[in-house]
Amino acid sequence: MQYSIFHQLWRKSNFTFKLGTIILFSHLIIAITGPFWAPYHYAEINIGEPLSGMSLGHPFGIDSLGRDIFSRVIHGSWMVISLSVLGTLIGLVFGAFTGLFSAYAGGWIDETIQRINEGFISIPFLILGLLIILAAGPNLSGEPLLMALAVSIVYAPRISRIARSAALDVITKDFVVAARLRGESALSIIRREILPNTYSTLLVEFAVRAGFAPILIGSFGYLGFGIRPPFPEWGSIINDNRNLIYLAPITVIGPAIALSSLVVSLNLFTEGLARLLGTEKRDL
Repeated sequence: MQYSIFHQLWRKSNFTFKLGTIILFSHLIIAITGPFWAPYHYAEINIGEPLSGMSLGHPFGIDSLGRDIFSRVIHGSWMVISLSVLGTLIGLVFGAFTGLFSAYAGGWIDETIQRINEGFISIPFLILGLLIILAAGPNLSGEPLLMALAVSIVYAPRISRIARSAALDVITKDFVVAARLRGESALSIIRREILPNTYSTLLVEFAVRAGFAPILIGSFGYLGFGIRPPFPEWGSIINDNRNLIYLAPITVIGPAIALSSLVVSLNLFTEGLARLLGTEKRDL
């Protein structure tokens, strides 16, 4: 039964959705199985001649410490994907709740929540994320959960605005009014009446934010605020080898291709999903 539903959904889907799904699924398979078949350990050094360039044994070359870049990219893929999904999911839960509650409550509660959201949104993505990491202090700096928390705090106010906008179209419906007249609590109405009628918008919003989360996490790593070395996060790999761009460009191009293909696949998936659900893809 579930296979039949998936098969029908796949047949109805557009080319953009299918292409994005295939590439994204490939990334997920590599992230899950990669550590078991990667040629080398991510911290293993002196496995070949440093800066020897691309070869069959080392598709992404070898860095100045003699580490295989391809193996480091493979080992780092699960961290990039898991932190992107986890951070976006936390941001979705908190942002969706505050947005739906803000729309339902209205009045000064709505105004207060929206002014707070606008304050966070006025700060650029990367700067806000770096401020959160710096505020956590040196003891927590480089912790994976801190990266996920930074992503969630950056995204939550933006998701809240989208959730509020979607909820405003629902709270005036007869079934919501009837629930109020029955004396149901605010949380019950939000959970049983409003949320089910905004899930498609929230699903697309989750996919949109998850699509840009790898860039944000990669930016942290590139600027030196990512996962502690020697664990290979893609942004930190690019940062470590940026001075080698002329001597061994593949050591930078390789992880950059991995990052860009993941972001492109997530955006193709999101675009196709929005069309499939009949929901406009918005980025506020």
